[in-house]
Amino acid sequence: MGIRKKTNKNPPVLSHEFVIQNHADIVSCVAMVFLLGLMFEVTSKFAVLFITVQYNVTISTNEGPEETAVNHFHHGIKDLATIFFYMLVAIIMHAIIQEYVLDKINRKKHFSKTKHSKFNESGQLSAFYLFSFGWGASILLSENFLSNPVSLWEGYPHTLMPFQMKFYYICQLGYWLHALPELYFQKTKKEDIPRQLVYIFLYLVHIAGAYILNLNRLGLVLLVLHYFIELLFHVSRLVYFSNENRQMGFTIWAVLFVLGRLLTLSLSVLTVGFGLATAENQGFDLAAGNFNILFVRITVLAAICLTQAFMMWKFINFQLRRWREHAQAQTLKKKQVSSKSKSKKDKANGVNGVNSHGADSPRARKEKSS
Repeated sequence: MGIRKKTNKNPPVLSHEFVIQNHADIVSCVAMVFLLGLMFEVTSKFAVLFITVQYNVTISTNEGPEETAVNHFHHGIKDLATIFFYMLVAIIMHAIIQEYVLDKINRKKHFSKTKHSKFNESGQLSAFYLFSFGWGASILLSENFLSNPVSLWEGYPHTLMPFQMKFYYICQLGYWLHALPELYFQKTKKEDIPRQLVYIFLYLVHIAGAYILNLNRLGLVLLVLHYFIELLFHVSRLVYFSNENRQMGFTIWAVLFVLGRLLTLSLSVLTVGFGLATAENQGFDLAAGNFNILFVRITVLAAICLTQAFMMWKFINFQLRRWREHAQAQTLKKKQVSSKSKSKKDKANGVNGVNSHGADSPRARKEKSS
């Protein structure tokens, strides 16, 4: 993220600088239009598409003496409207965290331009990863996916989702879509844009793929695992910016990163390669949401494996660069120490030389003879 300099000058209305400075207010007004639409009968049906979760299915269960109704949801084309609205919410939340938390810390710490950009990025992502990890973990515990791993593939296709799970996926897609206009709003440097576009694209493809292919249970488990590891990295980077001697978090993250990649591959192969391959409900049925055919399974596994390989390649390059920088810093320190010790020795030798020369001088010998 680039540095946004606040100036007292008022830029022309609808100019680039005006939109960038006031984008949170503009987006808030757009979101308010949808909320106001709920107040009028003519527009309420249209506004509901954007604000509330769609495709509700009520299922009656006979638990106990009374019959209870449980609401579940499936996905559909109307979800695009809901994702758009929560993308607007994500832009607003991004601006609030930036202005009221990160900018205040930046003013106190006086970071350099490079650190300023990385601090903003880690601050925003730490807040998102913490929220997403906590929310996702609560869904996993409430649905008993961790205690019963067979449920990841048993009963596929998982077309019906509880409200929390569907809303979680809507918010995830909305957040990663909001990252695209943020590249413009935050004046991201040109050299940083390709890197950010790559990981935004990877997030959107994997989350949308799990959501559309009804692999939402597996997707949720992998997201929670990944978000926990990423949260640790960005928190470690924030701690490092406050005190550069504190690097223990990076070591813990490096170990968990490798373990996370292995666990991701293991769960994916177990669920897609073995669980769905041996399931009774085989075949392709778009209406029923069943995508359990060999081509889809191979494509899903290939996408996951390639992504994990790409992440490991980036991780290895990152570690090699860190070790190289650390080695250069150590050699520089050794050179400085050796140069200081040399200068001290030279000074000491010079003093001794002067003293010895003074003792053997003719004037000294005359004084001794007299």
